[in-house]
Amino acid sequence: MTTVIVPVYDAVVATAACLAALKRSIAADADVLLIDDASPDPAIAPMLAMFAKSRPQTRVAHNIRNLGFVGTVNRALAESAGDVLLLNSDTLPTLGFLERIECCAASDGRIASVTPFSNNAEICSYPAFCKPNPLPADIDAVAAAFAAEANTPPIDLPTGVGFCMWLRRAAIDAVGDLDHSTFGRGYGEENDWCQRAAAHGWRNVLCPSAYVAHVGHASFAQTGERAGGENLRRLVARYPRYNGEVADFIARDPPAAIRARVAARLGAAAP
Repeated sequence: MTTVIVPVYDAVVATAACLAALKRSIAADADVLLIDDASPDPAIAPMLAMFAKSRPQTRVAHNIRNLGFVGTVNRALAESAGDVLLLNSDTLPTLGFLERIECCAASDGRIASVTPFSNNAEICSYPAFCKPNPLPADIDAVAAAFAAEANTPPIDLPTGVGFCMWLRRAAIDAVGDLDHSTFGRGYGEENDWCQRAAAHGWRNVLCPSAYVAHVGHASFAQTGERAGGENLRRLVARYPRYNGEVADFIARDPPAAIRARVAARLGAAAP
């Protein structure tokens, strides 16, 4: 069974929306771990407790001090067994997304990570590729259009995207957890993990049939960390071919056909 891990830091409105969407999107007996990274907002703790009260398989943990996103995820990885799904608290999961991701992962035992499509997920974005699209007016309709891709094979990625990323426990055991010492409070850590997994012969893939909406930068961004900068320089220094691999993926655009079919189902023109 996959454990859904939701790291939380403040952002009460976004977190409440995420938990409400998660509650209706996964089975009642799904294993969930909510971990609060010492949020200053007093509304967070009772919100997490209320969610756990309604779902018997939910655990809630509270960091005594703020560890940042990477440290919080590593604590959650250590306190869970089996496969995990890392889910940002500014996402809006959709009905059946977890089952579709798990089905995608089951297609090949060498898949280390699975990322769904989203409106705001860089190389996994829809409708515009590699752009932060606004939230769709009808998230469920978009998710249903992607669900029709259930028989489409997963697409290999140069890196997973950390807003919503499933990780196989065997791959975690093989390559370790996120690199907190290098990437500090966050950004670049999932790219590093995926590069390490690939170096060990694992695959990082995009799930054609799963869709999770993403608001973006509503939670841990409040700690002052931002994408790029020094962490990107560290990533490229460690993996000199990384930028080239991403550029090649963008130039080839393997998800283009899927995006076009989804747009056709929705009666929209593909960008």
